[in-house]
Amino acid sequence: MPHIDQLSAQLDRLAAFEPGPFPFISLYLNLQADDRGRDRFEPFLRKELADRVRTYSSSAPERESLHKDAEKIRAYIDGVERSMNGLALFACSGADVFEPVPLAAPIDEHRLYISDEPHLYPLARLLDEYPRYLALLADTSSARIFVFAANTLEKRHHIQGTKTKHHKQGGWSQARYQRHVENFHAQHAKEVAEHVARIVRNEAITKVILSGDGAVLPLLREHLPKDVAGRVVDVVRLDTHAPEHDILRSTIAALKEKDAATDRERVEALLGSYRASGLACVGLEDTMKAFERGQVDELLVTATPDGLNVGAGRKIREGGAARTRSAEERAADTLIAQARKTAAKVRFIENTSLLRAVGGVGAFLRF
Repeated sequence: MPHIDQLSAQLDRLAAFEPGPFPFISLYLNLQADDRGRDRFEPFLRKELADRVRTYSSSAPERESLHKDAEKIRAYIDGVERSMNGLALFACSGADVFEPVPLAAPIDEHRLYISDEPHLYPLARLLDEYPRYLALLADTSSARIFVFAANTLEKRHHIQGTKTKHHKQGGWSQARYQRHVENFHAQHAKEVAEHVARIVRNEAITKVILSGDGAVLPLLREHLPKDVAGRVVDVVRLDTHAPEHDILRSTIAALKEKDAATDRERVEALLGSYRASGLACVGLEDTMKAFERGQVDELLVTATPDGLNVGAGRKIREGGAARTRSAEERAADTLIAQARKTAAKVRFIENTSLLRAVGGVGAFLRF
């Protein structure tokens, strides 16, 4: 399964694709088995590919390109790991493009698009939903550090400190022993904090989740460098020995809850800057113009393309006979492609009502 950096590189390559004369397939499959352990995607794939190919003339080069794509897709899927939850696949034989993206992150439903360019919005949103982050589970004598990305484990680290036992003697002996224990705990927290800081800085991780008891958390916060402490987005309660799948599930849920809570703050900041004639724009047309000028620093866009107001008079590039993307999906793809090309950050706003008044999209500007 690709590392998240590989997924990001694939997204960049696809965003740079220039539309040509040949049809481009964008395929999203839910690979999760049904209640009986059977795959659910093969009937969909077999029917939909055949139906789309038939929409082209039997002698057309577009049909030949699609036929080759269909054969490569079937061959690839025959060998795909069944442990994967989802698959995004992009193909255009006529342009020599074949980009499979196996995913641990789930895809909610099967979707097949044939157009003149890749449909990237669903993939970009998945990578936003399941970012790279660090989870730390610690007590006063041990620590487990995990780096998760794209709904799977990338790295794990374990730090074992010195275990201390309760000392029953009283008086000065007890006081000296207590200071001794506190020193061990502080040294352990310092070592853990330094280890976390190295990982976060080396891998440019922007989100950290902590879990620990009342004894270790204050020590960790004391020893975390300011730039790393500023990346702590939440503190959760987890058993230090919890299995990895429980840690992943709980921390992903915490991230999503935190993102939903901060979405409103970010949208309000955008609207405030726009109202004050600051470095912000809203609406599809003005955001597109800002991208053309290289001004966009961070794109805020509705998590559902249907929430985009494309405007009755706005011209969106049309494709071939078998295009299946809506005007809103085409606009969403253009926004994502422009963001990838210009290294602009992208934030998907889950609550579509937050951006509804401005057409579902806006941006903070660089200048």
